Amino acid sequence: MIKVVLKRKVEEWLSSITDPHLVELLKKNIIVTGGSIVSMLLKEKVKDFDVYFRTKEVAKAVADYYVALFKKNPPSRFVPGYRKGDDIPITVEEFVDWRANERIRINIKSAGIASSQGTSDYQYFEQNLDPETNDAGEYVDQAIQVAEDEAKADVAEKFRPVFLSANAIMLTDKMQLVIRFWGEPEEIHKNYDFVHCTCWWDSATGKLELPAEALKAILTKELRYVGSLYPVCSIIRTRKFVQRGWYINAGQFLKMIFQCGQLELTNLKVLEDQLTGVDAAYFTEVINKLREKMETEDAKTIDQTYLMEIIDRIF
Repeated sequence: MIKVVLKRKVEEWLSSITDPHLVELLKKNIIVTGGSIVSMLLKEKVKDFDVYFRTKEVAKAVADYYVALFKKNPPSRFVPGYRKGDDIPITVEEFVDWRANERIRINIKSAGIASSQGTSDYQYFEQNLDPETNDAGEYVDQAIQVAEDEAKADVAEKFRPVFLSANAIMLTDKMQLVIRFWGEPEEIHKNYDFVHCTCWWDSATGKLELPAEALKAILTKELRYVGSLYPVCSIIRTRKFVQRGWYINAGQFLKMIFQCGQLELTNLKVLEDQLTGVDAAYFTEVINKLREKMETEDAKTIDQTYLMEIIDRIF
């Protein structure tokens, strides 16, 4: 049943894409993994379907397509300095991270979230939220609500981009396209943390893989940390699972803490990379404040005392 749902969802999404070359690229290069399969196994409501891609070229093509689509129908009201009709400064960039890995990101220099009518007053793009008044999770929830309302009202095209971040593109109809990582499932899962998230479905073969250890963790709702390139993110992410009724023992925290100890977190690039994707509004502001101070003082490493001070101020 899960294979049928995923196959139908992906086919429906592909049918909404107007670029035939992109559709052909995607047909054999989609990996669905993460929370949607877990939710279906637990017979819970699926929040969204996380879609990854096999190659950098496909991920870049997807990002280019949806950024262009989003820019064609921007919101009617912009943050100060922009007017309707102005070109929104969004670009898709290729870069090399501190580990020397090739990456893709959406670079956004304004803020907001667009509705199908182009009349939403919501801000969009999590990077520019005001940490004094807004919460990143609330913004994402607003984006999801806009998508659901539009789908119910049937006023939007299917699978329309409604929310962009540096790492992912959220579409209506519960689709999230992740551009930060790509590769075969085992390569993608190197960036994951908990074993229950490692079930996957392959568009090329229709294969659904349900690892035994993942099924065991899902049945018991136990968080088992299997190692990740992003242990800082994993520690912070643990909160949401605990809030949903999952259990984690102290040993799993020790695994994450030990991996954190291998990181040079006083290096701003390393810390920024580790915090990507969690509490984006707050941590983006933390990183910005650290960068400003380090540039002013020509410092090479993060001042721990100042870090503690701005965290208490922002959070």
